[in-house]
Amino acid sequence: MHPMTVTNLQSAFAGESQAHMRYLIFADKAEKDGFPNVARLFRAIAWAEQIHATSHFNMLRDEKGAAQTVAGAGFGLGSTADNLGTAIEGEDFEVAEMYPAYKAVAELQEEKRALHSFDWAWKAEQTHAALYKEAKKAVESGKDYDIEAIYICPRCGHTVVGTAPDRCPICNAPGEMYKSF
Repeated sequence: MHPMTVTNLQSAFAGESQAHMRYLIFADKAEKDGFPNVARLFRAIAWAEQIHATSHFNMLRDEKGAAQTVAGAGFGLGSTADNLGTAIEGEDFEVAEMYPAYKAVAELQEEKRALHSFDWAWKAEQTHAALYKEAKKAVESGKDYDIEAIYICPRCGHTVVGTAPDRCPICNAPGEMYKSF
C-alpha cells in the first residue's frame, strides 16, 4: 500500500477511535444532565465510529509497527449542549474535509480497498452531524431529544432513525443485521 494512503488510514483510525471514546464520555455526561435520549444518540453513534475505526484498522492489517498519527479531536467536557457542539464540529470536518481528501488520495493511488473503507465511513458520517444538530436544538431549549429507535449497520456504520431499511443503502447488508439503540 502507498505510504500516503497508509498514513491517512492510520489517522482516520485514530480520529474514529477518539470520536468513539469522546462520544461515550459525552453520553455519560448527557445521562447525568438528564438527557437520556441524547445519551442514547451519543452511544449509538459511538458504535458507528467504532465500526469505521475497525474497518480502517483492518485495511492496515499487513502494516507493522507503531505510527505517529494526526487526527483532529475535540477535548474538554462541557455541558451537553457544548458537547453536542464539539461533536457537530468533528462530524462536519470529517464529511467536508477529512474523508474527501483521504478518498481523493486513495483514488489517485488506486488503493481500492482503502477507498472503499473511506467511502463507507464518509457516507455513514453524513447523518451524524444532522442528528447532533437536532439534539442540540432540543437541549438548548431545555428538553431531551425526542427521537425514535436509532439503527446502526454493523458492517459500515450507516445510521438511521425509526426503522432499519430492508438493505443498507451503503453496503447492502440485510436490515436484520442492524443494531438498535
